[in-house]
Amino acid sequence: MEQLTKRIIQISQPMMGQEEWEALKEPIFSGWLTQGPKVAELQKLFADRHNVKHALAVSNCTTALHLALLAVGVKPGDEVLVPAFTWVSTANAVIYCNAVPVFVDVDPVTFNIDLKKIKEKITSKTTAIIPVHLFGLCADIETIKAEFPKLKIVEDAACAAGSALNGKPAGSLGDIGCFSLHPRKSVTTGEGGMLTTNNEEDANYMDMLRNHGASMSEEQRHKGPKPYILPEFNLSGFNYRMTDLQGAVGVVQIKKLDKFIDERQKWAEYYTKELTNISWLRTPQVAKGYKHGWQSYVLFIDETKSPMKRNDIMEYLQQNGISTRPGTHAVHMLGYYAKNYNLKPNDFPGAYACNEYSMSIPLHNKMVAEDFHYIVEKIKTIK
Repeated sequence: MEQLTKRIIQISQPMMGQEEWEALKEPIFSGWLTQGPKVAELQKLFADRHNVKHALAVSNCTTALHLALLAVGVKPGDEVLVPAFTWVSTANAVIYCNAVPVFVDVDPVTFNIDLKKIKEKITSKTTAIIPVHLFGLCADIETIKAEFPKLKIVEDAACAAGSALNGKPAGSLGDIGCFSLHPRKSVTTGEGGMLTTNNEEDANYMDMLRNHGASMSEEQRHKGPKPYILPEFNLSGFNYRMTDLQGAVGVVQIKKLDKFIDERQKWAEYYTKELTNISWLRTPQVAKGYKHGWQSYVLFIDETKSPMKRNDIMEYLQQNGISTRPGTHAVHMLGYYAKNYNLKPNDFPGAYACNEYSMSIPLHNKMVAEDFHYIVEKIKTIK
């Protein structure tokens, strides 16, 4: 009888187990389920790991970006520079502020914002830039700071927990860092995000904004001398809090971050060694001074040399039990942005090329050696 299901090597899977399961007991049995002591513990561990004074947990990276933009002073009508090749939420967060996302092309070699294209996009209305550390490779924040000192820098570090540039961790390079703890990331709390900053005023402002604009958190109120007195609300805020259930899982996960990245580094090097000599593939390029977090391993396919088109290669691999995806998408080609900002695919040729020819292959901590060997073997059969 024909087998109805076959094994699929997933593009990504969270590495969870007994420790995370056991960690849930404390908030469940204590009754403290919303933002509380476990979130506070996670924030401290995350800040220490990324060498910043403040870390604030939120509901996801999109809400982190929203709060970060408000904290650096983005106002309605302002312009914010955004890479054209990124996940849509990078641009969406600008719209939440009633500001204008201005797209900048990317370098197809690094997949990050093209430093040479920034200057031409700056106007008198430009207040901030969101460099994205795509797939775990830091954007060159040091050069951006040096060349554009007046721009506020919000790092979209969604993919970059544990990444670094010249020894400085992602999230400590700009004014505010924004991380994702989604299951496709190296460490996860399910949904979830994190803000990082060394600016105490920004940290206090974002702390209030994430909690409806309250002058103190529920934990502070409950543990204070007068828990029956409600806080002041002097800001119009949001409910962007993380639960303590997520915080408990995150405490376990963040302690495993470096182990996870080391494993991914080992297998990324294996992929590069085995795939570099395939003439129609370009493997990820990591320059000296960069510590890649390897949220994804993304190839670039040269269709002028490849035996079949990118999408046909992805279909072939899927039929052989290997999940793939495009790296991400060119935001200017998505319906909402193309229509409302009158953008054409070729307006950003680097982003267009990344959209059409990038391919992410499986790289996660649930994979075993057999998986990696099988993937390389199948890619080498494409002729």
